[in-house]
Amino acid sequence: MRKRIFSALCVTAMALSLAACGSSSDASADNGGSEAEAEESSNKVIIYSPLTESMIDSMLSKFEEETGIEAECLAMGTGDALKRIQTEAGSPQADILWSGTIGTVKDSSEYFADYTCANEDAFYDEYKNTEGNLTRFDTVPSVIMVNTDLIGDIEINGYEDLLNPELKGKIAFADPAASSSSFEHLVNMLYAMGNGNPDDGWDYVKQFCEQLDGKLLGGSSAVYKGVADGEYTVGLTFEQGSAQYVGAGAPVKTVYMEEGVIFRGDGVYIIKDCPNEENAQKFVDWLTSKDVQEYMNNTQFRRTIRKDVPAGDAMAPMESINVITDDETYSAEHKTEWLDEFKDIFTS
Repeated sequence: MRKRIFSALCVTAMALSLAACGSSSDASADNGGSEAEAEESSNKVIIYSPLTESMIDSMLSKFEEETGIEAECLAMGTGDALKRIQTEAGSPQADILWSGTIGTVKDSSEYFADYTCANEDAFYDEYKNTEGNLTRFDTVPSVIMVNTDLIGDIEINGYEDLLNPELKGKIAFADPAASSSSFEHLVNMLYAMGNGNPDDGWDYVKQFCEQLDGKLLGGSSAVYKGVADGEYTVGLTFEQGSAQYVGAGAPVKTVYMEEGVIFRGDGVYIIKDCPNEENAQKFVDWLTSKDVQEYMNNTQFRRTIRKDVPAGDAMAPMESINVITDDETYSAEHKTEWLDEFKDIFTS
């Protein structure tokens, strides 16, 4: 299988090569090279994504087979991807940011192009692209992942149970400035432990940070891998991160916090002025189609936002979960403030 996931250096070189092709088309018109170069450029889509490499490769294999468009992807955390997109804004080197919750990306929405996908009418109303440039492709609840070989007799039903002294230093949590799933957990904590008022949730965050014992991981994948590999007893992650191991029969279980779980829309975003905009639009339409949503739901444990696709077997039904909501706009507006507050608490 051809490798689709590249290092940062490879993707940068590839994107620069494509940009060079585009800029040299006019110059090569006299020698007949422009048509071939344009065809090569138009058959690509370049993606940045924080998703698991297994999901990226599985989904992009299907995309290439069904569309004939060649897809290349650089795997990185959402925070790193947004920084890269901002740095490259004058000359975008990629077409798509694939994944990153709406709450994490919204403050950087000026870097993404308006587009309404062909499948918008099939989405639940709360996941429709009312902003114009923030298309949802699934919904991501925050969960606690537990290693059943290590947990022993400790009961884990929600956030409060993580304050058990026996778990100090055994909790996997990524830096919320680098990981969208960790930032969403921070938001979830503030609302759930503040009884709907995020300002009242900081006392819990302080206690939780003490339980981390100075350990803060660099990205989302380090959390679920750390729990599955037995490096940590519990981890704060997103549903797919845990469900994929549950589905594979690993000694782990998924806990939906009894204090409340926020279901956050996860997005696929077309980068403004990207080199392959038409193919980027085709990718968004493909990703949100019914057949692909069913495939993603059943094989990748990502919960669909389409009304005509039920949740997969490895995921708890919505009616069994204490679903809560936040003020998404308020949370996005306070992201920087909350990240600074978390940093101050953690480093103190």
